[in-house]
Amino acid sequence: MNKMKLKLDKLINEGVENLSVEERRGFLKMGLVVTGVFAGGSLLSVTSNVDKAFASANQFAEKYPYKPHYSMIMHIDRCIDCELCKAACAETNKVPNYGFRTQILERPIPDGIDQKREFLPVLCNHCNVAQCTRVCPTKATYKNQQNGIVMMDTSKCIGCLSCQLACPYNARYFNEEKWAVDKCNFCFDTRLSKGEKLTACSDACPAGVRVFGDLSNQRDRVYKEVHTVSRTVWVLRPEAGTKPNVFYTRG
Repeated sequence: MNKMKLKLDKLINEGVENLSVEERRGFLKMGLVVTGVFAGGSLLSVTSNVDKAFASANQFAEKYPYKPHYSMIMHIDRCIDCELCKAACAETNKVPNYGFRTQILERPIPDGIDQKREFLPVLCNHCNVAQCTRVCPTKATYKNQQNGIVMMDTSKCIGCLSCQLACPYNARYFNEEKWAVDKCNFCFDTRLSKGEKLTACSDACPAGVRVFGDLSNQRDRVYKEVHTVSRTVWVLRPEAGTKPNVFYTRG
């Protein structure tokens, strides 16, 4: 136990990219779970309670009992910035050329040998603790109580931009034609509510970067990947405390 704790302290201080299965199992025996390696691979994050690692685990499933609990996991090492996801999103959801529902950020890898750049797809994280819904004075933005999607009721939006300012992920824009804020809703009105199983961006991605699924279903691929001990999974801006439903991984 002491040897494992010393190793954990060393990893936290030095920063790591990957951990072996044996190391992860050792952490689990200590009651710890690795929840991610954040931007640049320089910070190892662990939590002392496995049940609080992800929104679909035990007490979180009781607190956020969405069924289906829509989620997405991004395999960022597969993204080549082809932007087919953005094109599909814009066409499906009639996004104006000045707007966006999803973006692809770029990060240089100075020490990379075969790869000099890494691409990071981003969109609304459909947070379990959504700051945008807390600040909206008209309740134009809200959590769908069945599936957990953060939605927009444009008929209630007064364009105050409070939600846009509160979002830690810069995932909203102001639609001038609708005179309302617009954002990703996992294609709920254009695809999911019509029987489609995937979002437009996930369906259009040729490299399998965007995996869309259901966190309330233990047989679902997203659930399995998020809860696999040997896989490093992280979320963006965990310090915001929003408990996002969009996860990131490599491999």
